[in-house]
Amino acid sequence: MTTETETETNSGSCCGSGSCGTDATVDIQGVGVTTVYKVSGMTCGHCEGAISQEISALDGVTAVTAVAKTGEVTVVSAAALDEETVRAAVDEAGYELVGPA
Repeated sequence: MTTETETETNSGSCCGSGSCGTDATVDIQGVGVTTVYKVSGMTCGHCEGAISQEISALDGVTAVTAVAKTGEVTVVSAAALDEETVRAAVDEAGYELVGPA
């Protein structure tokens, strides 16, 4: 039996064991600009929800999908977002925005 082990420390994560992860995805159809960001520290569905909630609160955002497994957050907005504004939202959620994917 092969098991995966986590080799990085998740300082901002709500669960370091990865035991509450999810493979769920959300359809993010929308009109506007789609941007994919890399975020470090996500390990589970709760992490995905925290980041999605903070980014969703930004003006012009119409859809957000965060996937802990890939560390990617896809954002659909009416117009291009300022990266520093997205970074502040991700920081508020307790994670780190690496940059555009």
